[in-house]
Amino acid sequence: MDREKLGVLYKKYELTKEDVYKHQHYLIITRKGIDKIQAKERIYVKYDVIKCEPNFAVVRANASKDEAKIETFGSAIKGASYKDGNCQTWYVMEMAEKRAMSRAVLKLTGFYELGVFGEDESEDFKRDTNNGSEQKGV
Repeated sequence: MDREKLGVLYKKYELTKEDVYKHQHYLIITRKGIDKIQAKERIYVKYDVIKCEPNFAVVRANASKDEAKIETFGSAIKGASYKDGNCQTWYVMEMAEKRAMSRAVLKLTGFYELGVFGEDESEDFKRDTNNGSEQKGV
């Protein structure tokens, strides 16, 4: 991980301690942080529904920033536990959309290549409310 490049990106997007936290193995940007980046860069995202079922959804995100374009996907499958799925909510379409958007924004802005992920990309990436910084185990 290139701390110097990360520092430049944090300053550029005016990210705060509330927008970023450390996971067991990764740096994570919150939904609020992703939204800040998207707004500052004026990233346009168009979504296409690939599959939408009661317990499973896949969304394609086509995102653009200036001349740069990217296509990525987000999915969510409802399960009774983390072993059965990657989403614990009935809002599988919305979760797939958030995951696709996070990936698109982070890829277009250079965070992904530095090993930074969005908190919506995995249930395991959610902030642990017990101590506010460390995550539950992967």
